[in-house]
Amino acid sequence: MARMIDQIRASKLPSNMMQFAARGALQVPPAENIEILVYLARYNKVFGEVARMTLAGWDEKASLAAAGDPATAPEVLNYFISPDNVRPKLLPALLENPSVREAQIVKLAGSALRDTIDIMLKSPRVRSLRAALETLRSSPYLRQEESAELQKLLDAIPVAGTAQADVGSHDKAQDPAAAAGAVEKSEVPADAQPSEIAASESEEYSDATFGAEDETVFYYLQEHSVEIAAEGEKPFQAIGGMMDLLMPDSHAAETAEAPQPQAPAAATKPRVPAVPKAAEDPTKRVNTVQKINALDVKGRIQLALKGNKEERSILIRDGTKVVALAVLEAPKLSDGEVEKFASQKNVLEAVLRQIPLKRRFMKNYIVVRNLVANPRTPLDLGLGLMKNLLTADLKNLSANKEVSETIRKLALKMYKQKLETANKK
Repeated sequence: MARMIDQIRASKLPSNMMQFAARGALQVPPAENIEILVYLARYNKVFGEVARMTLAGWDEKASLAAAGDPATAPEVLNYFISPDNVRPKLLPALLENPSVREAQIVKLAGSALRDTIDIMLKSPRVRSLRAALETLRSSPYLRQEESAELQKLLDAIPVAGTAQADVGSHDKAQDPAAAAGAVEKSEVPADAQPSEIAASESEEYSDATFGAEDETVFYYLQEHSVEIAAEGEKPFQAIGGMMDLLMPDSHAAETAEAPQPQAPAAATKPRVPAVPKAAEDPTKRVNTVQKINALDVKGRIQLALKGNKEERSILIRDGTKVVALAVLEAPKLSDGEVEKFASQKNVLEAVLRQIPLKRRFMKNYIVVRNLVANPRTPLDLGLGLMKNLLTADLKNLSANKEVSETIRKLALKMYKQKLETANKK
């Protein structure tokens, strides 16, 4: 008999049953109930929000049991330890769960706030992981005495080498699941590209963060099936026009560098020009555009989620909303790319509205600053983000003739207020 989660994945349940599922009210084992909720929270547009609320208030005892059980589905553990969903009371159990991968812990350390840092520093497993400790050490929320403690821990951990690799492989051999993983990884060629390694791991793990691009594509196409059907065979049309697309990213370069006081000095150095990256090989960009022109909507979505940086930089300008937004879901999307997207004038308004909805992006100050300074950013969005700007950037913004007068006036007002507050101290 098929499990209920399999019926939900196949969209075989009626709407009233889906409502029960999103509230955690189905008569299924506790472990499957949580797995269903996580699936709905991540991939279902209609019932996802209800499922997320249900998970946030899910029984603490049952949640703890799932968080600490190595047999819990990887997708559930990935959800619970995600920076957007992590619950402090579940974190100690998650950190010590051997089924939670080291890469997930490192990712959490990279966005950890004060309460999360406190918990991670008490974890025996975290204190033994060099990558996690190094990531925590770069946190702006770390106290001075904690930084010194982390340095001592790092000094005590030997740098990975042959001996350590041999010990690690011996330990893994005691665990059949780990041994199987070791066999799979040994089959990856030594000269394999990162994308090939990621693809080999995607068969075992469904979380897009660890290279499961195919999984990401499947669920994105499923979630946006109605929008994709509505677009039909709509061809690629670049916002700003094709000629603008084939030119270097001048819009992004100008906007990103304008507020930087060092910009004039940097401009005098021939090794750090504003444009050469795109100008190095114009033929490559032309060929990429031709490749994209030959794809339908679904093909462009797949490329947006699985492609390289060059392809993402073009598809973010796609006039088809469902394609452009897919770029922001790409597992390999870097913070530097998002910083550039936030400053571009030749993207859909929907792209600029989507960026602040992702907590990871909003933790990057440059992204916030570029959004506010972008004249294409919707006024309500820019006004809402201005409170996060530093005094110097407010001053620059108040003199930026490209943004609206409302933004300039409010920036000047906030700048004066911050100066007055600083002078009173």
